[in-house]
Amino acid sequence: MRDMPLPAYLDYAATTPLDRRVAEVMREWLGERTGFGNAASDHAWGRTAAAAVARAREQVAALIGAEPREIVWTSGATEADNLAIRGAVRFHAPDGGHVVTARTEHRAVLDTCRALESEGIRVTRLVPDRGSVIRPEQVRRALEADTVLVSLMHVNNETGAVQDIAGIGEICREAGVRLHVDAAQSAGKLPLDVRRLAVDYMALSAHKVYGPKGAGALYVRQRPRAGLAPLIHGGGHERGMRSGTLATHQVVGMGEAFRIAAREMQNDRRHAEALMQRLQDGLGGIEAIRFNAAADERVPWILNCTFPGVGGESLLAEVSRGIAVASGAACSSATREPSYVLRALGLADHEAESSLRYSLGRFSSREDIDTAVTETMRVVARLRALSPLWEAREHAPRVQ
Repeated sequence: MRDMPLPAYLDYAATTPLDRRVAEVMREWLGERTGFGNAASDHAWGRTAAAAVARAREQVAALIGAEPREIVWTSGATEADNLAIRGAVRFHAPDGGHVVTARTEHRAVLDTCRALESEGIRVTRLVPDRGSVIRPEQVRRALEADTVLVSLMHVNNETGAVQDIAGIGEICREAGVRLHVDAAQSAGKLPLDVRRLAVDYMALSAHKVYGPKGAGALYVRQRPRAGLAPLIHGGGHERGMRSGTLATHQVVGMGEAFRIAAREMQNDRRHAEALMQRLQDGLGGIEAIRFNAAADERVPWILNCTFPGVGGESLLAEVSRGIAVASGAACSSATREPSYVLRALGLADHEAESSLRYSLGRFSSREDIDTAVTETMRVVARLRALSPLWEAREHAPRVQ
């Protein structure tokens, strides 16, 4: 693999490259004389590690407008989602209750809710509009007397659609219902303020923000207390909410990644906007292409497109030789099934299969975009030339 030329990388929504500045900081905590101490130990080695963990907690909290003590370290956003949903339900409704989510959520949310259903919890799954957006009024209508939690992501990982979390948060706060938000795709890229958004729990990931894999965090509101039952027991770490010895180098890496993101967010966005416009303009020349979220309701670093008349497996297999893109969420790629998110938006199976997600970021270049456009146009044209369905469409009489 090292001897072969790598394709242009446009799969930032799956994971981002580790920023070299983050790697340098992490390396400092992997040495024999520096960072191996247990942050829970009460001696010089442990206190040194604990100080580094505390500093990272401040950096993560600062990015979302939280207090450091409201940040609970996890192994990633998947664990954070599980901890928020299961923890909230176990704490506030041990005898059963109701949860509201959406059909287009990440598997970490959907699968957790499905597991809760087997334990007697009722779950309502909202259907988004064609732009994959859940409207606040939909949430209001779904609330019931025993609703414990609303769980909705901020930015959809497949379409880039942005939810009105502030509006949804206001409705939940008025009804006395807790709100959990998966912010893996928005933290470090969109300004976040958990107070203004009226969020009770927020899941965060390091590797979506140019930090290390295996590190994440959950914001848990303390005033008034949101409440959370732990999933992992053994030592009472993280104020009893998540036991286990912390990986100091991972935590420090997440803190540094979030510190850099706070400083460079505007530059990163301008960079993404310019490249996304170039990508959309280029792909717009492909006949019958469909963009699966409106430009004014999605972030400028994720673009999901459907290419009618093209076989899904052939499309991804051929395009992937020149560009690294996705046909759906990375967490679901092993299923070989059409994207459940696109099907929830009303796309037929063959349409969902013929879709690609392009996602770019801090280290994307104009050359990457031009390669993506050229390769996509070449592959789509070749596959359509072999497609009897597309040939029939081309020769069908035009309606005047």
